[in-house]
Amino acid sequence: MLRWFTALPFAIGAALAAPAAIAEPIWVTAWTASPAPDRLDGTPQAPVQFAAQTVRQDMRLGSRADAVRLRISNELGVATLRVEDMTLRVQGRGGTAMPVLVGGRAVIEVPVGAALLSDPLPLQAAAMEEVSVTAFFPQPTRPAVRRTTLRVVDGRQPGVGDQVAVSYRQNVISAVLVQREDRPSVIVALGDSITEGATASRGMHQQWPERLGVRLQQACPDRFVVLNQGISGNKLLDHGRSHSALARLDRDVIAVADADQVILFEGINDIRHGGGPDPLPGRNADDMILGYRQLATRLHAHGARAYIGTLTPFGGSERYEPVSAQARTAINAWARGKDSGFDAVVDFDATLRDPARPESLPGGITRDHLHPNDEGYARMADAIDLEMLGCKAR
Repeated sequence: MLRWFTALPFAIGAALAAPAAIAEPIWVTAWTASPAPDRLDGTPQAPVQFAAQTVRQDMRLGSRADAVRLRISNELGVATLRVEDMTLRVQGRGGTAMPVLVGGRAVIEVPVGAALLSDPLPLQAAAMEEVSVTAFFPQPTRPAVRRTTLRVVDGRQPGVGDQVAVSYRQNVISAVLVQREDRPSVIVALGDSITEGATASRGMHQQWPERLGVRLQQACPDRFVVLNQGISGNKLLDHGRSHSALARLDRDVIAVADADQVILFEGINDIRHGGGPDPLPGRNADDMILGYRQLATRLHAHGARAYIGTLTPFGGSERYEPVSAQARTAINAWARGKDSGFDAVVDFDATLRDPARPESLPGGITRDHLHPNDEGYARMADAIDLEMLGCKAR
């Protein structure tokens, strides 16, 4: 017993003198493009696909990085995805592009319904730097990830230069993950084409989530990452060109992004009528509110904060009619209330609407009376309170 008590101070002293444990680096999602079914663009005789072509995609990282890996998705594909000669480099730097491997293999085959993570690449990059990924598709391939800005050339090429015109097409990379020593707050923008940025200038990062990311990086450096999980044509409740927001929430927001905060801007495609000679009516406000509440509840169960964006005007656009306008007004009134179940509201409607015609967007920020242009997207990003997100500029 005496020996035990004698040894005890030594043991305590040794413990106090031991160095503190070094935190293990973590992986953080720094860029995303949600899986989306083949849009069936083109015609059956001339489908839009990659066939014996080299494709380059530039992606801006939302976080600094000490290493990088890619998430290659075939989750919604209908055939095995084969990719060869994939490489990655940081834009604007010299040097040789690094090969992207999966399990040490340069020929990557992704089974139907699956996604594969590439082997880590040691790469030092700052937040808002761009990485360029180039890959060769040897077989006819119908990508199943939402549309982004790409450059495509025929044949197997060692690289694709800036002189190649950009196009807005689907690809196969659903996320870029970066390794860093600490975890930032991850914010996901979940929505449809207005969130995807379908009408933003190509390759200029003018979408409202991207612009929000820049604001946060400038005000609170390296503390936040904003991810764009918008899909053109997406709906809150129903499948359309893609799985509904409720259906893809677990995959795109919780699993892939591990979101701490979510800004939801979704519902215009739900409430508009179906078009055509005998159009189906759109969803009513009560249906939509039930769906919104479900989404907020599921996010809160995951420990994430949930913000709802009011629906912007679309008077004068295709499929506009008074019934859908009334649904929009009712939804926005509910969202601005105190019992929505969301943590806060972002009033995109008040930010964008024409004061003289509240059901419409001002002519200077839209071409089709529905989608904002770059100026409209800038207004949306600027309307978001950074302090609400936890950024108090020092």
